[in-house]
This record gives sequence, structure tokens and C-alpha cells, in this order.
Amino acid sequence: MENDIDFNGLKRILDSVALGVFTVDQEWIISFFNKEAERITGFSAGQALGKRCWEIFNSDRCDKRCYLRRAMDSGKNVVKVRVEIINRNKRRIPLEITAAVLHDEQGRILGGVESMLDLTARQALEKTIRQSYKYSDIVGRDPTMQRLFKTLDVVAPSDATMLLRGETGTGKDLLARVIHNNSPRKTKPYVKVNCAAIPANLLESELFGYRKGAFTDAQQDKPGLFRQAQGGTVFLDEVADIPRELQAKLFQVLDEQVYHPLGATQAERVDVRLVAATNRDLGTMVESGEFRSDLYYRLRVVELTLPPLRERLCDIPLLIEHFTAEIAACQGKQVLGLEPRALQRLLDYKYPGNVRELRHMIEHGVVLATSDQIMVEDLPQYLVAEPLSSPEPLPLKEPDLRAREAEILRQALEEHGHRMAETAQALGIDRSTLWRRRKKYGI
Repeated sequence: MENDIDFNGLKRILDSVALGVFTVDQEWIISFFNKEAERITGFSAGQALGKRCWEIFNSDRCDKRCYLRRAMDSGKNVVKVRVEIINRNKRRIPLEITAAVLHDEQGRILGGVESMLDLTARQALEKTIRQSYKYSDIVGRDPTMQRLFKTLDVVAPSDATMLLRGETGTGKDLLARVIHNNSPRKTKPYVKVNCAAIPANLLESELFGYRKGAFTDAQQDKPGLFRQAQGGTVFLDEVADIPRELQAKLFQVLDEQVYHPLGATQAERVDVRLVAATNRDLGTMVESGEFRSDLYYRLRVVELTLPPLRERLCDIPLLIEHFTAEIAACQGKQVLGLEPRALQRLLDYKYPGNVRELRHMIEHGVVLATSDQIMVEDLPQYLVAEPLSSPEPLPLKEPDLRAREAEILRQALEEHGHRMAETAQALGIDRSTLWRRRKKYGI
């Protein structure tokens, strides 16, 4: 009885700390799983207890580089190492872990214990400071996004000039960062230029610099942004806003890798990769004479289009979960998700501001949340004022229906371990129907 009281007291203590803690026996079967471990992994203690640890922690280190195994084999603790797991909801979780051996009073090995610190907030801060974004920071399971990722694998390591197209808020800035961080130039400067934010009469001197005496206030030489990015990447956002008279100079940089600073008598050579982005139709601007055709074709050596969020319906729940976890961690709040009405509001919305707008909505909700769930009242007022979907929703277009049905099938299969009978029962269909639908969507 005394041992039971001691164990229950210890469990209450471990359930109250901000560290995930679990233990395994010598057969790697989980024997203890605290509340924070539940939150991190997405599995309840009831689901984890009795399972082998690699069934719960989907990590690339489970097979051969397990730190808990190293501690148990060597008898030495492994302290504060970084790993990444994939939780039950397929979200990547960065962790700092410590692993140690468990002994009984006679010194015999009973198993092992591992503690886990969720680094989501710290990693988000590090990314803000270092801008060290990678592919996994672009959330997307939609087939269009998956094709985009495959293209990035090929073109990011190259030196090809790239044109990123997409509506405002679709993530062109993040994509440009990812391209730079996955290129041979990643250790060199990354310079972003918002062409729409710099007055037209100043843009040339900002991009290419000037020589002392080039104009009245030019008291000394000033290097331009292209010079500052030497060896690295220049990201020209809103490239359609570059004045036509400056477009010829930009074309020269791309075509010959040289430019003339204002007031210079000799050209300067520059070694940069150019990534440009626009939310406008440059082809139409070429036809109307607003944009030079030679520059347009030189920019679109590789052209990538980011789809609007309304065409990525199956990604909206993933983005909601991703932003909720990241923003809650940064705010130091235990917000685990959204209550059903709030979630329905977000799923019904059309997102004219795309992914950026969704992120701002989640941030608004996390900041105002007073419980572990975002309530509908915590969302922005303009969204709360929107009427809810009617009981008989308008029919979706065929591609949208297919995307939603495929996503529902994927999630159901994952939740039931790809066991056909259980999945079919959960969906209310027979196994033959499930088999045909899997074949239909290539799942």
C-alpha cells in the first residue's frame, strides 16, 4: 500500500512538470507515460502503456541510433541531445532529450527513463533570428504542394534564376528562404528587397549603390544590395513593381553578371543567385508593354506557382494544428486545439489572405484563449460575424470533393494503423468499398 501511495504521488509530480517523461523495461515496453509525453506525442497513456517505444516515437533514430538504447547499453546517461519525432498527427516535433538507466536497490537494470523537452518555441525563435527555414516548415499534403516539394529537391541546389508566383499570403517569402537554405549559397548572405516598398527614384541606388559625388547628397561611396549579397541570394519580392527604365539594368545583371553603380565609370561584377516573386500576371504586363519581355523570360528560367489556400482544402486542418502548436509554444500557453464551433468557422472561411491570414487568425485565438482550447469567441470579430455554413452546404467542385475524400481516407487509415476492417467500420463502409477508394486515390 505504501508503494502504491509513493507511486501515485510520484505520478502526480511528474504529470505537473513541463517535461515529457516515460520509462521502458528491458523489453522496451513502455511502463510509465506522463501528461506532457501525451501532449507531445498525441498518444494517451492508455494507448502508450504496454507498447514498445518505437511504436509511439516515430523517430529516425529508433532503429539504429536510439539514445535510450545507448544509455542502457553503456550504463552512462545521455544528456541534452536534440532529436525530432513525428507525433500521432504526423506533425514533426523538435525535442531535447535526456536518457538514463533505471536500477533497482541492488543495482540491477530494470529498464530506462527518458525525459523530453519540447523545443517548438525555441526553434521558432531561432528561425526568426537565423531565418533557418527548411522544407518541413512548408506545411502541405495537397498533391500540388507535394509536386512543388519534388521540384524544389531538384532546383534548390542549382544556381538557376527562379520566379515564384502566387497570391499575396501564399508563402513566397518562406519559399525563397527555403530555396536559399537548401542551396550551396546557404552560408552566404540572403538579401530580400521589397520592390514595392522602395520609392521608384531610390530603387536603383538601393539595388546597385552609388559613387561619391553621383548626386548632391552622395558624400561617400555606398554599396548596393547586390554587392551586399555577393556570393549569396537576392530575393526580389514584388518584382512587377520595378520601373521599366530600371528593368534593362536588372536584365544586364542576370545576363552578364555586371552592373554600373550610379556615378561609376566602370562596371562591377557580381556573383548572386536571383529569386523573384510576384502576385501579378507578368505575361499580361509584357503584352501591355509594362514589363520587358527579355527580363520576363530571363526571370522565369524556373517558374514555381504557390496555390491559394482555397485550392488546398486538405491542408487547412494541418496548418491550423501547426500554427496552434507553434504560436502557443511561443506565447507560453497550453492551447491544445480548437473547440468544434471555432474549428468549423475556420474550415468554412475562404481565406482571401491565404496562409498568412490563417496564421494571424490562429495567433489572435491563442492570445485571447483562456483555456486549453480556442473558443469561437477568441477568433477575430470579422470571422465570428460570418454566418455558419447552412445545414445543406453548397456542392463543392469535383477536385475539391476528391481532395476531401482522399484526405478523410488517409486520416482514417492512419488512425487505425492501416487495418482495413477497422478503418472500413469507422467510415461506415464495407471493406470492398474501402479497397476501391484506396485504389482510386492511389493511397
